[in-house]
Amino acid sequence: NVSQDSPLVLQSDRNVTVNARNHMGQLTGQLTVGADAVEAQCKRFEVRASEGGRVLFSADEDEIVIGADRLKVTGTEGAVFGHSVETPHIRAEPSQDLKLESPTRSLVMEAPRGVQVSAAAGDLKATCRKELHLQSTEGEIFLNADTIRLGNLPVGSFSSSSSSSSSFSSSSSSPSSSAPRQTIYELCVCPNGKLYLSPAGAGSTCQSSSNICLWS
Repeated sequence: NVSQDSPLVLQSDRNVTVNARNHMGQLTGQLTVGADAVEAQCKRFEVRASEGGRVLFSADEDEIVIGADRLKVTGTEGAVFGHSVETPHIRAEPSQDLKLESPTRSLVMEAPRGVQVSAAAGDLKATCRKELHLQSTEGEIFLNADTIRLGNLPVGSFSSSSSSSSSFSSSSSSPSSSAPRQTIYELCVCPNGKLYLSPAGAGSTCQSSSNICLWS
């Protein structure tokens, strides 16, 4: 017996082992405190809160459950999962940015009922080093904004007296000082889908034989 105000100390030169057996004498649970590790062998291992008895951690052959309000991983490399992670919500710390990154391979987001990316109070920016593809196999690509701008489109110049094969030239040549300033352009589409601008006129000034289309 140990007095109420005194701790219970179990000490051994090797390890301390606590066994639990059923009514038939079979070993059903074992807790071993050794010099290198604490080992528990049982069907289910649980850690409960001191108040309310809520399960904070449990482990069995099928799953491991962490029931704490917040799981914090303090390692500099974060958490590494060998296979998949299943969660209904991913959120960054307050006042911190959330970054999804694949340093050596590609990053893929897929959902059978759609993928939504939104920025309620800021800009949405997509950049890439090579080509950016927007594709809809059965629907449409709908651009809805107060202002839609297509920047850095090539500009061709039109001359009705020239032949169709040479009626377009690069916009790099400076216009004559006496010519009025061109402020309205026609948006043209080459056969391969490339867009370019052509000075607007009384009729269409787009021609498929323009050098912009031929050299694209």
